Amino acid sequence: MESFSLILAIVVITALAFDFTNGFHDTANAMATTISTGAMKPKIAVAMSAALNLVGAFLSVEVANTISKGLVDESGIQPEVIFAALVGAILWNLVTWLVGLPSSSSHALMGGLLGATVASAGFGAVNGGTLVTNVLIPALAAPVVAGIAATVGTRMTYKLGSKTEERTAKKGYRAGQIASAALVSLAHGTNDAQKTMGVITLALVTGGVLVPDSDPPVWVIASAGMAIALGTYLGGWRIIRTMGKGLTDLQPQQGFAAQTSAATVILASSHLGFSLSTTHSVSGAVMGAGLGRKGGVVRWSTAGRMLVAWLLTLPAAALVAAGAEYVTQQGTWGTVVVAVFLVGSSLGIWLLSRREVVDHTNVNQVEEDGVVADAVAAVGVPPTLAVEEELGRVMPAQATGPALGLDEKHATSPAKV
Repeated sequence: MESFSLILAIVVITALAFDFTNGFHDTANAMATTISTGAMKPKIAVAMSAALNLVGAFLSVEVANTISKGLVDESGIQPEVIFAALVGAILWNLVTWLVGLPSSSSHALMGGLLGATVASAGFGAVNGGTLVTNVLIPALAAPVVAGIAATVGTRMTYKLGSKTEERTAKKGYRAGQIASAALVSLAHGTNDAQKTMGVITLALVTGGVLVPDSDPPVWVIASAGMAIALGTYLGGWRIIRTMGKGLTDLQPQQGFAAQTSAATVILASSHLGFSLSTTHSVSGAVMGAGLGRKGGVVRWSTAGRMLVAWLLTLPAAALVAAGAEYVTQQGTWGTVVVAVFLVGSSLGIWLLSRREVVDHTNVNQVEEDGVVADAVAAVGVPPTLAVEEELGRVMPAQATGPALGLDEKHATSPAKV
């Protein structure tokens, strides 16, 4: 076994950086609905999610083995290839985070790995069967299965609670949401943290530190778990807003059904070794929950933008990774150039995000994108009352005055909490 080389150390650090971005990019998967319905305070929610992500990282290595042993030919690539793959994945994660789109960190990683591998060793180094059965098919099936399950689950929760006083029912389902959000966080750790474990293990094999077909060492499992937990704790507030408020309006019953359905799909896939996207699963479940409530609404314009991001994830990350791999092939100076480009681009994206800060203090504010109008049309209630009901939670009563077309009675009424 060889000792750590400089490039191998760079790959491990970059992989952990990707894991960190995966954490804050995918916090919304576990906590967006819980935060949007008021079941938990934002900071407490992300802290709980971070802890359970760390625990979940130790529960399984099946997904890690899919990546480190099955997706690409280990003998056909070098550590520089994995570095290039991570560059493509990290940049895609940061770009989609900046615009608040819940795209798949998993597919960004897969796309980066595929693009860099093809650029280095050709298409023959990609195991097509594993790609189709363990990545592409789950990607298509996960949102559909989770969506159908959430639709059925939502209808069942409303039917079973139809004779219960509404306030009591909401209180009970908020408690259920906390439990289901914990389950999603645990599931996220068993699936997404393992992807970084798989990449680091693959790098260690290609660098000669581990023998082929090795399982992830304990230090790899621990470091990947801690990196994703830290990213989760910092909270991807932009994507939480989109998932919790921009896609549909959720009540506690719907949030509980969505999270339970998504967690079931994710845990089942982790057990089978399928590297599916938790983002796809949770997004499908949220849309299904929106359709499951009578009068519920799904904002298809937002869903359409998400779908475009999903379709672009694999090829976009692959192209960036392939370009990075071409530069690293030029020698040590090429690797340095790619590393500087990654750091500079990441800093630039962060500076752009400071122009409009989204954090735990404003994550539940309704954006001015026709959300209220969509809800009014779907529910079919008088526009004045519906607008006041929607906006009363996030702005003073005076803001719902004549400028929004409300009469004096509503303009001067106390704001609702």
